[in-house]
Amino acid sequence: MTTRLTLLALGAALTLTACNNNDHTIVQQGPVDPMANELANAAPVELPAAILESKSYRCSGDNSVVYIDWLSNGKARIKKTRDEIPGTEIDVDAAKAIGDAKSATIKYQGKSCKG
Repeated sequence: MTTRLTLLALGAALTLTACNNNDHTIVQQGPVDPMANELANAAPVELPAAILESKSYRCSGDNSVVYIDWLSNGKARIKKTRDEIPGTEIDVDAAKAIGDAKSATIKYQGKSCKG
């Protein structure tokens, strides 16, 4: 029994001597960011406008089809095909002159177009 206790004490002593007792410096903030000042003074990032609604309209007269993406910033993007990227973006005033996403009928290039 005393042999077991001696071996157990010896094992515990060996385990403790294997520990690294060097001083450790723990930094709460982490390493210094060399671009911290530049990032703090940078202009805010503006995200691109989201597409609120994509609609297709058939125009009277020549029976042509126009595809319009109505954007969240009030602008619109006019496309000749459904898959055209990026299309022609028009400003807010021109988009209001055409119509809006809730309208069943819009005016485009002097033609009445129905959604």
